[in-house]
Amino acid sequence: MNLKNEKKVETGEVTSIRNDYVRSVERREAHKVRLMRRLSVFAVIVVMASIWIGTTIYAQSQTISEKEQAREQALAELEAVEQEQAQLNEQILLLNDDEYIGKMARKEYFLSEDGEIIFTVPEDKSKSKEKEDEKE
Repeated sequence: MNLKNEKKVETGEVTSIRNDYVRSVERREAHKVRLMRRLSVFAVIVVMASIWIGTTIYAQSQTISEKEQAREQALAELEAVEQEQAQLNEQILLLNDDEYIGKMARKEYFLSEDGEIIFTVPEDKSKSKEKEDEKE
């Protein structure tokens, strides 16, 4: 028996003592390992959820910015249409006035009333150039 113990000591093998203290230490170490596994799984889940939430928020912010641009463009178009509508309503009011129609007919088509004589005055070249520049 003595020879067996000597062989174990020579080879470096030591038998462990299985008492309550050793078992409690082993349980604590096993508990730490299980706890670390659970925490690492939980951390992975939290990281994945954070990534998913971040990508969702980014996609929604992109969608919101696109819709805001479309809204601004629609508002600009609406404003232009409202201005055009106001101008057309003003023109309708003017066209309902007989004096305005007569004035436009005389000016554009050189029409005259009975007994009127229309004289056309030639324009200066410099004045006509200024008017063309103003129109552009």
